[in-house]
Amino acid sequence: MMKKLIEVKNLSVDYVTFEGKVRAVNDVSFHIGEGEILGLAGESGCGKSTIAYALMRLHRPPALISDGEILCDGRDVLKMSDEELRDFRWKDTSMVFQSAMNCLNPVKTIEYQFWDIFDAHNVVKTREESIEKAKDLLRIVDIPTERLFDYPHQFSGGMRQRVVIAMALALKPRLLIMDEPTTALDVVVQREILQKVYQLKEEFGFSILFITHDLSLMVELCDRIGIMYSGQLVELAPSKEILSQPMHPYAHGLGDSFPTLHGELQEMKGIPGSPLDLNNVPQGCRFAPRCFHASDVCHRAKPTLESSGEQRWVACHTPLEIQSVAQEA
Repeated sequence: MMKKLIEVKNLSVDYVTFEGKVRAVNDVSFHIGEGEILGLAGESGCGKSTIAYALMRLHRPPALISDGEILCDGRDVLKMSDEELRDFRWKDTSMVFQSAMNCLNPVKTIEYQFWDIFDAHNVVKTREESIEKAKDLLRIVDIPTERLFDYPHQFSGGMRQRVVIAMALALKPRLLIMDEPTTALDVVVQREILQKVYQLKEEFGFSILFITHDLSLMVELCDRIGIMYSGQLVELAPSKEILSQPMHPYAHGLGDSFPTLHGELQEMKGIPGSPLDLNNVPQGCRFAPRCFHASDVCHRAKPTLESSGEQRWVACHTPLEIQSVAQEA
């Protein structure tokens, strides 16, 4: 059994609005093992990034973590003091954000931004020591060390993303959170960056939480995948099984929404309807209005995430029937 690095229990996150609280993440539970790559997939607005920010307590008003626990080595991140949280961030857990250009200070050199990290966490005593450490990190992500004194605008999009990855690894974290890190990049650069991240993970042994809406990209990288819909985790399974035998209709719909790279051409099918309005949540299953397999019970009762085999969890009233329907569709 893989040792748990991070364990999330019944996490709920609200956004406070003039019309009341909107629950963006609702009672989500999962864990990330040591050395594991866990993916979170789902359409925009389903709560993926909200969970990522909650793991490091990066939320600012109007966001509010209203319930749950986030455990790391038995310590609850949500109960940490400011000093404990400062030590936890970037040393235990770090993040590669969605837009690299927005993460880097446009008027400071890359060297200065590495120095800022090392100085804030008392890693080095001199600027010269900081420069040497920064050069080592640039070598790891295949960036020439002479570029250390350049500004962010002098780098391409892919190189900026690799700089951000190097910064995220600066303090040798145990968990690296990647929040759609390749969204703005072309497919060739995407593959280069993900291959490099995987190599670094194998070399340094850290775990990864990989967040994206691209299920096909995730299957190549992740050990397990969690499917999010409307703030809830609706399925959690080994990555290959999510594609070959999805047990939730939403996971099945995601699998049908992108083309296969091998085999015969197949018609792609979209998911009918629109994402749920979180101000108007239905009584039963949140996906029921869009579900091709919904029954009366789906509109009356809320399904809970329950075990459905080894390493498989699904929140659906009839998962076994759905599995057979998915294979026939």
